[in-house]
Amino acid sequence: MKIDLGNWQVAGNATCDCIPLAIEARGIVKRFDGFTAVDGIDITVPEGSIYGILGPNGAGKTTTLRMLLGIIDPDEGLRRVLGAERPHDVAHAIGYLPEERGLYPAMKAYEAIGFVGALRGLPLAEGCQRGRDLLDEHGLGFAADRQIRQLSKGMAQQVQLLGTLVHEPRLVVFDEPFSGLDAINQGRLERMIRALAEKGTTVIFSTHVIAHAERLCDEVAIIAGGKVPFAGPVDVARDRIRPQVRLETRENDGLWRKALPDDVRHEGNFWFFSLPESGVEPLLRALIEGEAGILSLSIERAGLHDAFVAIAGEAAAQALEDDKLEERK
Repeated sequence: MKIDLGNWQVAGNATCDCIPLAIEARGIVKRFDGFTAVDGIDITVPEGSIYGILGPNGAGKTTTLRMLLGIIDPDEGLRRVLGAERPHDVAHAIGYLPEERGLYPAMKAYEAIGFVGALRGLPLAEGCQRGRDLLDEHGLGFAADRQIRQLSKGMAQQVQLLGTLVHEPRLVVFDEPFSGLDAINQGRLERMIRALAEKGTTVIFSTHVIAHAERLCDEVAIIAGGKVPFAGPVDVARDRIRPQVRLETRENDGLWRKALPDDVRHEGNFWFFSLPESGVEPLLRALIEGEAGILSLSIERAGLHDAFVAIAGEAAAQALEDDKLEERK
């Protein structure tokens, strides 16, 4: 008999009230020409966390980030960033990588990094020296004196990313940072995000790719149609769906069948169903006492994709898939 309980017993890590917040937004609303792009959303981002805003293109992700950063103001609601009600007051402590990338093509790579740092208050000469150091650190030292126009697209994206970090911000905001990156550079960016969080930097990023959010994020806000039906720890989102049981038995009938829920699906000697609310122990007891002849039993928690479907709906989930297909073209 083989029993695999998977990771279904992992408890949600709900945010403790004692953890200081890097970002807090309450009831923020933004309208454009009568259209409500963001409709009263609440977001709290703990300091030092990796926080994802997950939703399809057009859901309101970029508008939300721009309001949090003070690029545009909400029509309603309150926001606080790094303790300040006016995001511009703490702009020097924020790094921002917009979805629309752009660098001056005539600048050298190290100069471009220093220039972006200067926009956040870092002395230009210091920023340029840090730019050289960062390029060396990330294997791009050979390109430090090349003009942006002479770099590949991937290299130019890395230069802009390093410019986002050159002034050592406390809060880093990425808008669709993985868009346009190949698999190798996506992996590098994921490692960089984890390294930032390990140093205590708060990272918030928007994405339409569930896999990035599931691998990286401590917490997520699921956004669809300008609303946030869920915001909180990834584990809590996944727990919206009961763990799934895969049971293999020697016997196909008996009193033990009464322990299986109504949603059971039977294929040969295998049974598939949601874990009963009473838990695994009563289920095992009924199977053993009823002589089901357990050959194998495994329990798996739902993934973030299934949670997204349950929370945001099939239409929003399909929109995510459509966005991924469009990006591959």
